[in-house]
Amino acid sequence: MNRTLAIVSSMVVIALAGCSSQTDRKTASGTYKYLETKEQTPVRVPADLDAPTFSREFAVPELDESVDESLVGKKLLVQSPALVLPLVTGSHVEEGKSTATIWFDQVDDSQPLSQAVWNSLLSFLEEQGIGVDFFDPEQQVLNTDWMIIKKEVDSPWYSWTSTESEVGRRFEFVLDVKPHGRTAALSVDLKDYMATTGDDVVAEISSMQERREEVDVLNQVIGHYEYQIQLQETRRIARIRQGLNTEMGFNDDGNPAFMVDAQYDVVWPRMLLVLRKLGFDVKDLDKSNGLLFVTYNGSETGWWGGLFSSDNELLEKGDYRLKVSRAGEKRSSVTFMNNESEPFEANQVSDLYGAFAEVMSEDNLDI
Repeated sequence: MNRTLAIVSSMVVIALAGCSSQTDRKTASGTYKYLETKEQTPVRVPADLDAPTFSREFAVPELDESVDESLVGKKLLVQSPALVLPLVTGSHVEEGKSTATIWFDQVDDSQPLSQAVWNSLLSFLEEQGIGVDFFDPEQQVLNTDWMIIKKEVDSPWYSWTSTESEVGRRFEFVLDVKPHGRTAALSVDLKDYMATTGDDVVAEISSMQERREEVDVLNQVIGHYEYQIQLQETRRIARIRQGLNTEMGFNDDGNPAFMVDAQYDVVWPRMLLVLRKLGFDVKDLDKSNGLLFVTYNGSETGWWGGLFSSDNELLEKGDYRLKVSRAGEKRSSVTFMNNESEPFEANQVSDLYGAFAEVMSEDNLDI
């Protein structure tokens, strides 16, 4: 009998310990008797006496007009503050900002910054199955349709049941782009809110909870943006390591060159791998102009060294320059030049073609 009673008592204690409500976990523990405290009357000093000096060291600061004075007791949440997470490369937040805002700096010139941010946001909404109620790219404003979240809410422990809760939110995203177009701030504002649990409906929330909702959805958008960047970078690296087709041709200036079937942003880093494999050391580079300043060290062994080790060697040890240029949407040109920026003759380029094309076509070159 005693054992049965002990087991039942233990189960009741465990149930009571595990059934604290969400509100209890977000508010301060203990009593709220301080809410019954009344303000004390200041000490009254007779007119014919000198008033003592009162210290203001522990004086409570005056409340600002914008402060919600109803946030006391259980209405005052004691959770850690909701913080915007600048996960994207080139992103940052401004300290002390009351709004849910993140700043982006352009680090990828493949597309305008505003277009990249909006494309990522639209991709996030589509992935989450959230509709767009209004979108004006010129005004840089987007309003979402209702975001509906359904979840099970635990009922009191003794009922052994659960109640379905549904939370709906609508947000407005605003993108503030600087005149130069390389910096932009994405802000989010909660426009509508409605939560239903059984027959209970809540349509208004505190300013603290409102900010938490805004920061939560903004962090989801940021996380999706960062994931897309990482995925794109992974694909780019895979493309760089993949062999590329090369053929003889002419650059835009009419000089003999190698034509590579890939975009400039792929061919440029690929060239660093190819040149290292061919026995060149890159001394300096200028990606904006597509210039590579290299030194050919020669080789005593190997097919590349054999190609240039004859009595009439085609490439002497020394300094050279290469220019990588865009040659259309999906092609690039590579021009070999001497140290005075004079392009190689057609016969020289032709003699180099076999070795260059073979290494350029190899898969899985070490990065």
